[in-house]
Amino acid sequence: MAEQFQEGDYVEWNTPQGTTRGTIRRKLTASIHIKGHYVNATEHEPQYLVESEKTGEEAAHQPEALQKVHT
Repeated sequence: MAEQFQEGDYVEWNTPQGTTRGTIRRKLTASIHIKGHYVNATEHEPQYLVESEKTGEEAAHQPEALQKVHT
């Protein structure tokens, strides 16, 4: 089972430009549109809305794509 995250957790994920870090803003448990992209989140397969520390942009990520960063 994928790791569960909480609002405020500091995480990192991979992008084509390299590793990026940011903060979990909220757990998504229903389908929504973010920045023109459809996010198919459900109670059983949630995704997380994450804010990038570099750009301030928000994006949805599956929990498997995120790793908690311990500071």
